[in-house]
Amino acid sequence: MKHVDIYTDGACRGNPGKGGWGAILVYGGIEKELSGGEAMTTNNRMELSAVIAALRALRESCDITLTSDSKYVIDAITKGWVYAWKKNGWKKADRSPALNVDLWEELLGLLEQHHVTFVWVRGHNGHPYNERCDTLATSFADSL
Repeated sequence: MKHVDIYTDGACRGNPGKGGWGAILVYGGIEKELSGGEAMTTNNRMELSAVIAALRALRESCDITLTSDSKYVIDAITKGWVYAWKKNGWKKADRSPALNVDLWEELLGLLEQHHVTFVWVRGHNGHPYNERCDTLATSFADSL
């Protein structure tokens, strides 16, 4: 299985507001940058959209290290919260509805196709790829 490093970030001007996401895929010394966004969205939707777009860009099953500064995304996966939400009819532990169900369902389907290790990094802390993803995300949001 090929190993791909993926870096993602999401941004929002207002929350909700104009949003953007950025992703960088690195394989064999080659980098591919992706970005997108929505005119009215939330930061968490943009964080999820970045991960989804990056995984969608892969043409075959891969071994992936995915690095993000989103505790929302990383913790929901690594701590198993999203699987519990799904099992409980998309309700959180406090019985309130889980948000962004459409994106979580898509992400869970994509995760079944790959072996993904999630890594959290502190945002705006000098990590070169995280900083570049932030620039991609904010630039897209600002273009809307």
